[in-house]
Amino acid sequence: MNKLFVQNLTVIDFSYFDASRGILGESWIVDIELEGELDEQGMVFDFGHVKKQIKEIIDQELDHRFALSVHLKNLHVEKTQRKVRLAWDSQFGHFEHESPRDAVVLLEAKTINPKTVAKYLESVIKPALPENVTRVSLHLYEEQIDGAYYHYSHGLKKHLGNCQRIVHGHRSRIEIYENHQRCSDLEDYWSACFRNIYLGTADDIQNETDIDGKPHTTFAYTAQQGRFKLTLPTKRVYIIDTDSTVELIAAHIANKCAEKKPNNHYLVKAYEGVGKGAIAERSSNLKR
Repeated sequence: MNKLFVQNLTVIDFSYFDASRGILGESWIVDIELEGELDEQGMVFDFGHVKKQIKEIIDQELDHRFALSVHLKNLHVEKTQRKVRLAWDSQFGHFEHESPRDAVVLLEAKTINPKTVAKYLESVIKPALPENVTRVSLHLYEEQIDGAYYHYSHGLKKHLGNCQRIVHGHRSRIEIYENHQRCSDLEDYWSACFRNIYLGTADDIQNETDIDGKPHTTFAYTAQQGRFKLTLPTKRVYIIDTDSTVELIAAHIANKCAEKKPNNHYLVKAYEGVGKGAIAERSSNLKR
């Protein structure tokens, strides 16, 4: 039997609910193998079609979406033709999520992890391929990061693409240079600040209230795709005064560093998922 493979086909940036960690922003790299008979071109499948057709399926099914298991304890789901509302209680507190249906994917797997998500994606990719392709195998995995990193989820209401969805996320490395020297203490500090959090914009706060004795925050906005709303425990939230683009995240971190030591020079290299991000510099002789 013949096989072809593509490494680093794409990166899936999405969020899912983990019972032990809460809403978790993730970035999983995708490798793929296709097995089958050779076609009239002497190919299992054209590489160009792998990179376009299969990537499009993966993007449509999972990228920039919020994934939950249908077996999540206490999960209540309400669907209309265009919208979905989710509500559930967990050890962290109460959660509610409202959005257009395309912003959410409900999976039959009892737990969401690279293996169960790969199995799901294989099941939707295989029917779209030619008959000579007999097997699809995906390998999903996290980027190897030796230093500090964090998981965050967010939504960008002004974005015209799928970044506007209120819960999607990233697993991102962080590099901070203080006076041109790498500063692991600051990197560890910000890694802790952004660990498994929802990065919310102050202007998007609809209300703050106690539910079962715990503070909760509700974010809501209307974007091009529709109305989005999220309620979650305040303890799982980090608020910034701006939108949460990676450029503004880098600027926020650099500003906070410079506030404490204004005479120092800071360079922040904030990643958004794998291999991309933004750089912000701050010092007494640099304009913001």
